[in-house]
Amino acid sequence: MSRIPTPPTIADTPAASQDILNAVNAQLGTVPNLFRITATSPAALEGYVGLNTALSKGNLNPATRERIALAIAQINGCDYCLAAHTYLGTNVAKLTSAEIEANRRGTSTDVKANAAVRFAVELAKERGHVSELAVKNVKDAGFTDGEIVEIIAHVALNTLTNYVNSALDTEVDFPAVSALAE
Repeated sequence: MSRIPTPPTIADTPAASQDILNAVNAQLGTVPNLFRITATSPAALEGYVGLNTALSKGNLNPATRERIALAIAQINGCDYCLAAHTYLGTNVAKLTSAEIEANRRGTSTDVKANAAVRFAVELAKERGHVSELAVKNVKDAGFTDGEIVEIIAHVALNTLTNYVNSALDTEVDFPAVSALAE
């Protein structure tokens, strides 16, 4: 059970959150617990959905975005996000199970994506204080300056959801995944 109540329906959320949740429901056919618990603060929900929507229009492809989400969820130990992004990685981004495991370990089987995931991992582990070499490596892999900023924004977005779900112990409403063996 979550540490604060997760509104059971859209109607149980603050009025200022309901239009956003109705849009989520129209797009996904459901409203995952992450959205409903975040909706207890309309400002937080608007900020999360706004950044998520803006980044979905960026230059990083959906597979790379999921790879980053998986790596960051693993670093932050967020069971909710690991389950959600394993589901999305498999069913939306069409990542293989080997790729998802590699992402959770901070790498990728795709050469270019590997640079993005490794950069995201260093960014998270070093709290933004990455080395000059890390930036050079992601540039050398073919990422533009704008795409590097998008990678940073995806790390921030996923850290936000990881923290919300971990701090509030959001009930996982995706198929659960097992912890990786060290």
